[in-house]
Amino acid sequence: MPDNTTIRLIETKDHKEILNIYGHYILNTSISFEYDIPSLAEFSKRIEKVISFYPWLVAELNGQVVGYAYASRHRERKAYDWSAESSVYIREDAHRQGIAKKLYTALFQLISLQGIVNVYAGITLPNAKSESFHKAMGFSPVGVYHHVGYKFKKWHDVLWMEKELYEHADHPPKLRSLKEIEKTDTFRNAFT
Repeated sequence: MPDNTTIRLIETKDHKEILNIYGHYILNTSISFEYDIPSLAEFSKRIEKVISFYPWLVAELNGQVVGYAYASRHRERKAYDWSAESSVYIREDAHRQGIAKKLYTALFQLISLQGIVNVYAGITLPNAKSESFHKAMGFSPVGVYHHVGYKFKKWHDVLWMEKELYEHADHPPKLRSLKEIEKTDTFRNAFT
């Protein structure tokens, strides 16, 4: 990864740049199953909902936002609380520089501090680069939802992968919000 890349928590000023990165994936790929780019106001609401508990990180290269990663709730039922989903998006001209790896590494450190044990990722198939990346990050395949999404006049499968962040305890820790872990040294070390 380039030396002048920094990872940090999202700020309101980043929303438009992040939406621009995401918009490319909406309009040009089946990686996102959205058809239309949301308004900036709607997208900002989504971000605020996520960061009310989970981290949303951005990568900056030479002062420009070139990627982001975030964790979100896996399912609504209480028993799922120790599991999260992860997403990472990199600006089209910033691939293959180790930025996604750095984002995910910091993200997983932070959600581990929160008490999250399992992290899941859904990958629209075919996507060999994303499959390979997630395997390199320690994910294992769980299964495939066949023909689960329809976009660009084609049905798409989604591969689900999982990663165990640490050993499952008989009594998992109490979950902590992002705000609760922000004052710890381990939190600060996640960005170095």
